[in-house]
Amino acid sequence: MSRQVFSLRPCTWVYLVMMGLTLLTWSVAAAGLGGVMLSLLVLGFALLKGQLIGDYYMGLNRVSSGWRWLVIGWLTIPGSLITWAFLLGTQ
Repeated sequence: MSRQVFSLRPCTWVYLVMMGLTLLTWSVAAAGLGGVMLSLLVLGFALLKGQLIGDYYMGLNRVSSGWRWLVIGWLTIPGSLITWAFLLGTQ
């Protein structure tokens, strides 16, 4: 009798991680938590999820690095501007 090993495809793991981050973000909002650092953490979750979508669902982990850097820049520039706006708002 052969023994079957439980394994999931990488896209399934990415999906589960993204759902976990989404539930964590939702629970922060549902609990009414706030603050700059928590807001920046949630922003970081969104940027991480965007990178995971680019790598695994758009297939950019299998193409030349130029396309990957384009998506990283596309996520980093607005993320940095939003972070800067949050930090300026606290001063």
